[in-house]
Order: sequence, then C-alpha cells, then structure tokens
Amino acid sequence: MHQTAIRQEIIDRVLARRGRLHLFDQLDPRQTAVVVIDMQNTFCQPGAPAEVPLSRSIVDPINRLNAGVRAAGGHVIWCTHANMAAPGGGSDWRGFFDNFVADEVRQRTIESLSPGGAGQQIWPELQVANTDLTIFKNRYSALIPGSSGLERLCRSLGITTLLITGTKTNVCCESTARDAMMLDFNVVMVSDACAALSDDEHRATLETIIQQFGDVRSVDEVLAILTPPSDPG
Repeated sequence: MHQTAIRQEIIDRVLARRGRLHLFDQLDPRQTAVVVIDMQNTFCQPGAPAEVPLSRSIVDPINRLNAGVRAAGGHVIWCTHANMAAPGGGSDWRGFFDNFVADEVRQRTIESLSPGGAGQQIWPELQVANTDLTIFKNRYSALIPGSSGLERLCRSLGITTLLITGTKTNVCCESTARDAMMLDFNVVMVSDACAALSDDEHRATLETIIQQFGDVRSVDEVLAILTPPSDPG
C-alpha cells in the first residue's frame, strides 16, 4: 500500500478555496457504487505485461470496502479492461498499442487484454459477490463515449456517487474520476484502495482530485459516512 499523503500545502489551498476539506459528510449507500477498476490478472499478476506490483497490496482494503458497501445496501461494479484484436494483427486501440507499448511486449499485452483471456479474470484474492455487477471498458476512462456502459448502468440504478478504487491511480482511475465529475456524479477517490507504480504518481492524483474533481477518503472514512439519510417522516 502506498505510504504517502496529501501535502499540507494542498490541504491549505483547498481550505482557502472552499472552506472545508471534504465535500461529502454523508453518503446514501442506495445511491452509491464502488467502481473497481482493472483489478484483473493483466495488472495484478506477477510478471504480467502491465503488472502494477502494489495492486496486490490493496486487495484487503477493496474487499473490506466492498463488504461494507454491500451490507449497507450499495452497489459494487467491477470494471475490467478489454481490447479486441484486429484482423491481421494489432488492436482496436491502435493509438495506444502502436505508440505506448514496446514491440517486445505489444503482442503479450494485446493477448492479455483480449476478451475472455486469462488476463481478463479478476484477481482471485478479490471477493466477488453474486449481486455485484461486471462491465468491460476499452479505454482508460470508463466514462468517455463508447468505452463502456458504466454511465447508463449507474443512471438506471439511481447511482449518484462513485467510489473509485483499483489501478492505476493516475491513469484509469483518475481518467474515470475526472469524467465522472464532469458528468455530474459525486466522486470519491478511495486513497488506500488505489495503486500506482510509485508513491509520487499516487499522491499527485489524490492532490489533483481533491482540488478539482472530487473527495479523497480512506476506506475507514468512507464506511463511517455511509449512512442513509434520516426519514423526515
């Protein structure tokens, strides 16, 4: 797990701008979903082509958060990454695979991210319930047009708050969190349930999110504020 925290200068900046650090003092679990991003073999398995070693350290926090959200009546959505192999080689995301992946690992990565492949499987130490939902995305953000059905799914279920977890903090998690905020979802980046390749990259995302895109809370803090609103009647 990352050993880092938001710097005091960023906290002071947030307080000066809006007068409080955290955006949400209470979350209605019925309108809340944990979005678990890319916690699959391609990113979690030792030696995998896109391994994020610290992803394995956030398994317990994600399991604990998911259990608490389920028990409170909320939702858990597993969002894994998949890209189709193109005829004659390559992928349906040429802009990524042709420019950002070295020749010697490109084919391994394409195969690992192919739908139905071993790399698509959720990391086995994660606890998936029968009531959980599973979707695929084909770009960093699960919320850009054409990437996945996440927005439609959330709207249909009345979900207004997304708890962002998974890997990488600064790539797919951040991209999804940014788009979620701009689509008027409430966003909480769960600090100890996300993993990047370094503490600096992880912290940079937390500091960006809390300033402009959402709240940043630990698993314990999220569970403490996850309570249905009191009945006015």
